Amino acid sequence: MNLQEKLQILANSAKYDASCSSSGSLKRRTGKIGTTAFSGICHSFSSDGRCISLLKILLTNCCIFDCKYCLNRKSNNIKRAIFSPVEICTITMNFYKRNYIEGLFLSSGIIKSPDYTMNLMIETIDLLRHKYHFGGYIHAKAIPGTSDILIKKLGHLVDRLSANIELPTASSLKLLAPNKEFKKVDRIMNYVHMNKSKKFVPAGQSTQMIIGATQETDKDIMERSETLYKKYDLKRVFYSAYIPVNKDKLLPSIITPPLKRENRLYQADWLLRFYHFTVSDILDEHHPNFNILLDPKTDWALKHLSEFPKEINTCSYKDLLKIPGVGVTSAKRIYSSRKLFTITFKDLKNMGVVLKRAKYFITCNHKYFINPIFFNKQFIESNLVLEEKELNSHNRKQLSLFE
Repeated sequence: MNLQEKLQILANSAKYDASCSSSGSLKRRTGKIGTTAFSGICHSFSSDGRCISLLKILLTNCCIFDCKYCLNRKSNNIKRAIFSPVEICTITMNFYKRNYIEGLFLSSGIIKSPDYTMNLMIETIDLLRHKYHFGGYIHAKAIPGTSDILIKKLGHLVDRLSANIELPTASSLKLLAPNKEFKKVDRIMNYVHMNKSKKFVPAGQSTQMIIGATQETDKDIMERSETLYKKYDLKRVFYSAYIPVNKDKLLPSIITPPLKRENRLYQADWLLRFYHFTVSDILDEHHPNFNILLDPKTDWALKHLSEFPKEINTCSYKDLLKIPGVGVTSAKRIYSSRKLFTITFKDLKNMGVVLKRAKYFITCNHKYFINPIFFNKQFIESNLVLEEKELNSHNRKQLSLFE
């Protein structure tokens, strides 16, 4: 099997791992000027918001585990391949020199044992760093069950490390991935958290949960995420909508992956990390799942309409963050600008506020954007749902440059 065939197999096998903020693109017009895609290339984002390209591959798709949801499980009859450390270094350096990529995301199936697999990954990245002198970004997947000494070695070679918990609860993991244990993933996260420094996993750690393969509610999922953020100071929890790639009686029978639910979980995750919300603020026992029709912050605002409208020119920064349509950047702009002048609705639009949502929940200089008699839940909700449907409509016409 040549290198190109291995690359196609092992890049395809890696595409279901979302823990590097990736979004794949189709390979087309390879070799032509303007080519933007190649096998195994995905996109991630730096701390300053810059989009960077990563080579996203597995060391091997051979695996001794038989996780029900995984394409690479040992019981599947698929093409198998394994890279040698030198082959991965060759591909990475060739892609980097051609400006296809800026970094590497390396994961792997488990061959022989977690320690054996991790040693191969360490050998690969050590070779890349010290023989090939690659100083670019590297994100590696830690194999649960690996010894601390190997985690330490890997952590000093990579920028970011991820250990995927896969499913929200221990019972679900035992059901669908009986070879895996929560405590082994927790041990890796705790080790990284306790030893993190400028030289050891400097870009932090992340994890991933598969959504929709088991019966947990959104509340169960978000409570797990909240715990992980507090306990291990994770950079990100990634949510991956369950995609049926295997047939098994323990797996749900679905045709369409729950992508909208995934989107709502990411929006709620943002509220936890940047908007000072807690899970108990946005979900409870009576409402354990998110409203598919409205984003979590808007849904929360409608349930707490007595706290609105907020006066833009006087409310606190924390209250600004609670307003639907107001983001962190626009809240900072409002907070600093109103010291200099009285803010109007026109100013808000220029500051990046999504006025289509915000206008129902605010006043500017004690004036409503809408008629005060329409300040009621039924009117606001119906309008926002209608706007959301129009935004997501597939019948909207694409504008043409030539009309």
